[in-house]
Amino acid sequence: MSSFNRVSFIESASCSDSGSDSLEDGSNSRTEAKDESSSFPQDMHRQKRSENSHYAETPTTIALFGDSCIQSSSIYAAKVSLVEEIGDNKIKDGSTAEQAKENAPPFPMKQVLLMEASWYTSPEEVAGAPSCCASDIYRLGILLFELFCPFSSSEEKCSTMSSLRHRLLPPQLLLKWPKEASFCLWLLHPEPKSRPMMSELLQSQFLNEPRDNLEEREAAMELREKIEEQELLLEFLLLMQQKKQEVADKLQATLSLLCNDIEEVTKQKMVLKNGANSCPELGKEDQTASSLPSHDIVDNDETTSLGSRKRGRPGLLVHNGEECCYDPDDNQKSDAHVDKRDSFLLKSSRLMKNFSKLESAYFLTRYRQLKQSTRPLMKPSPLSSDGKGSVVMTERSSINTAASRERYSEDRKSGWISPFLEGLCKYLSFSKLKVKADLKQGDLLNSSNLVCSLGFDRDGDFFATAGVNKKIKVFECDAILMEDRDIHYPVVEMAGRSKFSSICWNTYIKSQIASSNFEGVVQVWDVTRSQVLREMREHEKRVWSIDFSSADPTLLASGSDDGSVKLWSINQGVSIGTIKTKANVCSVQFPSDSGHSLAFGSADHKIYYYDLRNSRAPLCTLAGHNKTVSYVKFLDSVNLVSASTDNTLKLWDLSVCTSRSNEPPLQSFTGHTNVKNFVGLSVSDGYIATGSETNEVFIYHKAFPMPALSFKFSGTDVLSGPEMDDAAQFISSVCWRGQSSTLVAANSTGNIKILEMV
Repeated sequence: MSSFNRVSFIESASCSDSGSDSLEDGSNSRTEAKDESSSFPQDMHRQKRSENSHYAETPTTIALFGDSCIQSSSIYAAKVSLVEEIGDNKIKDGSTAEQAKENAPPFPMKQVLLMEASWYTSPEEVAGAPSCCASDIYRLGILLFELFCPFSSSEEKCSTMSSLRHRLLPPQLLLKWPKEASFCLWLLHPEPKSRPMMSELLQSQFLNEPRDNLEEREAAMELREKIEEQELLLEFLLLMQQKKQEVADKLQATLSLLCNDIEEVTKQKMVLKNGANSCPELGKEDQTASSLPSHDIVDNDETTSLGSRKRGRPGLLVHNGEECCYDPDDNQKSDAHVDKRDSFLLKSSRLMKNFSKLESAYFLTRYRQLKQSTRPLMKPSPLSSDGKGSVVMTERSSINTAASRERYSEDRKSGWISPFLEGLCKYLSFSKLKVKADLKQGDLLNSSNLVCSLGFDRDGDFFATAGVNKKIKVFECDAILMEDRDIHYPVVEMAGRSKFSSICWNTYIKSQIASSNFEGVVQVWDVTRSQVLREMREHEKRVWSIDFSSADPTLLASGSDDGSVKLWSINQGVSIGTIKTKANVCSVQFPSDSGHSLAFGSADHKIYYYDLRNSRAPLCTLAGHNKTVSYVKFLDSVNLVSASTDNTLKLWDLSVCTSRSNEPPLQSFTGHTNVKNFVGLSVSDGYIATGSETNEVFIYHKAFPMPALSFKFSGTDVLSGPEMDDAAQFISSVCWRGQSSTLVAANSTGNIKILEMV
């Protein structure tokens, strides 16, 4: 029954019992269906309109569709037409068509369709009378019966449908659906006049009652759907509330932590102010300083010697800023000072640009301190990086007095302030890298002047360069700074047989320098006599790195592409120990205070830390880089910096690492570019210098992950001298001048500059 008030009967093989009812052989079945369609009872194809103009009857349509699906007569006609067209193209003469008919497999759906057609044929049509509106009512009765009486097999259906013509209904239908069974018998009456008219059918109680129930069910279903939608929305809102509450809880914890820290810093500030009041000399200085701008915290005196690092005094940021404006009787002055201080922080573009990273560094420092404070101290703790140390305590040691307990708690609470404040002051102490001198050295006999290694001697008076030009050149630093010459000549020049990869000065014997080359040879030179003292040839491949021990100046280490680290005694001229690894060794480094420990970086992306008294296994293995570890440098006795071609530097704490645990790095430094080349690494007093493949020098401080300063080299042709830009140029080596703010940097074209942080 359609929305156009018409009743249509569509035949189908609705109860096929095997795969043979589906059109397995597409072409043959369709051809057979086309050929047999003309034999269907003509009374199933007749169209007749009802006398009642309000109700009409559409043509009885026969449709075929594979796998027992219903298909409209128009689609079926299109399919038959398509099959006929294909058949006409393939079968060109009548004899071939007849042969194809004979060879075609039988089509079992034909009998099913004929059977169903007979079920839906009214008694008057069987008697030969024309189809009328009452015949359609009879067919509706058959359809209603099929809807309420499912069958388990085709045999059962055939038997039941045959009995239906004699008005015999199955007992289960009479028991389960008595009202529906009575309505079916009314529609299936053998006398057409006794069957209801269409208007009577539509107004019958049987159809109207279920319609009311259907409307109620639809309303109930619609209500249920709305409830489910509300439940879905409520679940989403609750989940969002939970997540936001978690964020709020974290934010509340963060605010609580900040409030505690502000209170602690304020308390320390008041202690310092009270100390200032008790010191007349300092009070006079404060009154004098009060007339100066509050942001003038860095001593930028150009006359300061290059040997001393020029930095803002950490205490000056707090003391001067507070003391110069401190007046116990004048809160307005104090408020004015706060405004000035805030103005300075807001005007510091470098600070505000990296404010989020500074914030991350603060919380990283803070939470690390909280994590350490929750650990029980079972043994004396090492000194902190600021050298002042903390209260050394164990759980077993007794804290007998309340004052001792309070002091211990306060030290734990404020332990983060000194390292973070020191890092912040050092980060803000310098604003740029300034070129102090350009080292102009033209080597016309070598097409490549790539500098692979730089190094200052023990006192910082001389620095040496070495690279692919097979020469070690020693320059006097102060002479280059004082004299402006067209060409700077080295005070000593030593030639080798192969390209140099690394050099290292002896930290005790001033005139002694070691070198390694691409042939795997390690040499020790006497600079004053420009000759080789020792030559050691035990490595099988190129040696990338060498390092003298500061604690034992006769001990030398080297790392090679042959996967070995060798320890040398320069007095004996032979190796005294070997550590074998599975990958190339790119860098070796002794800590400054021990000759028994050694760290090295490897091409397997890891750093290994050994106790040389037991070199069978490393004390710890540091894994965190994604590519080759190209450099390792000790910041102090327990903190190690590593560089990798994954664009990062990482800071490690060796005091918490063991062979069975892989502690994450304390800090990851990003900002420079390094994916292919060795770009250099040097450390000094918490500052970390490295190169970049963008031809820039970057300076980091260990407290913060972002660069503090950077300087870009401009390309210079060694012969003609004009400035040029070359994307292929990169920084190849950097080296600090002792503990000063001066460093030397070289790039891949041999351009060497002496830079200073100012």
